Amino acid sequence: QVQLVESGGGLVQAGGSLRLSCAASGRTFNTYAMAWFRSISGKEREFVAAIASSAGTTYYADSVKGRFTITRDNAKNTVYLQMNSLKPEDTAVYYCAAHPLIGTRPIEYDYWGQGTQVTVSS
Repeated sequence: QVQLVESGGGLVQAGGSLRLSCAASGRTFNTYAMAWFRSISGKEREFVAAIASSAGTTYYADSVKGRFTITRDNAKNTVYLQMNSLKPEDTAVYYCAAHPLIGTRPIEYDYWGQGTQVTVSS
């Protein structure tokens, strides 16, 4: 069982930056791939970024490539999402998720956090 808790959301102006964190419980964090998804206005969750357990592989959605960076610190059981050059269309609830293998579809992930709201004003 893995429990995930996101933090770092908030209100920011367009062009600004935020860093989301996702803290995981348990001693097996380093065996899980981690991902960030987002839900805009309660719609289906869409993929944002993912990182393999060893951090050797990362995937990004085209809409965030070059602006967002996913990293992880296995010693701290934490995954991060650095978001730069934020746009109003990035406004969403952001969720972190865990699964043994890296993927880009929500159905592939077993464990989810409760989400953190990011609002980007124009």
